[in-house]
Amino acid sequence: MTTPLQIYFIRHGETAWSLTGQHTGSTDLPLTPHGEAMARQLAAPLSSMGFSLVLSSPRLRARTTCELAGLGAASQTEQNLSEWDYGAYEGLRTSEIAKLRPGWDLWEDGCPAGETPSALANRADLLIARLRDLTGRVALFSHGQFGRALAARWIGLPVSEGKHFTIDPASLCILSFEHAHPRRRVIALWNASASGLVCDGV
Repeated sequence: MTTPLQIYFIRHGETAWSLTGQHTGSTDLPLTPHGEAMARQLAAPLSSMGFSLVLSSPRLRARTTCELAGLGAASQTEQNLSEWDYGAYEGLRTSEIAKLRPGWDLWEDGCPAGETPSALANRADLLIARLRDLTGRVALFSHGQFGRALAARWIGLPVSEGKHFTIDPASLCILSFEHAHPRRRVIALWNASASGLVCDGV
């Protein structure tokens, strides 16, 4: 019997900038020691999943999380899993950007010299098009803002609705289909911690 597609989306572990709230797109930061520990905690719940495909953002923080979670040997790089390109706002906190541009909203305005919301939506849609006809479990190692965009597009919402989802470092989300309605896309699990995954038997 064919197993319906389940997309396991894993955000990378903690970095210095995720702690300080700085926008991190193309800057290739390593994980903090705590971030590495968070990634290792994912190994146990993910080890029995039997993924048919493992994809990772090319960024170091995502690749390291994938490796420490035990899936590095099976992973392939996917450019569309890269984080939002923040352009001129790279490394800035939201409060700092607000002083430069009062009323700024990433999900509506995008970033100068970076990506627009529609460009991010296009990347999410391209990834969905690649995955939608697959079966079984697929693991994606990526980033917070991109994951929020992917979730919105998976269930047919405008990309701006991604602002209503949050994804913590080293958390896991599952995008799949409703059992009784196999063509209906759903968010089956959201923002789960490694400890929660073990407790829930995921």
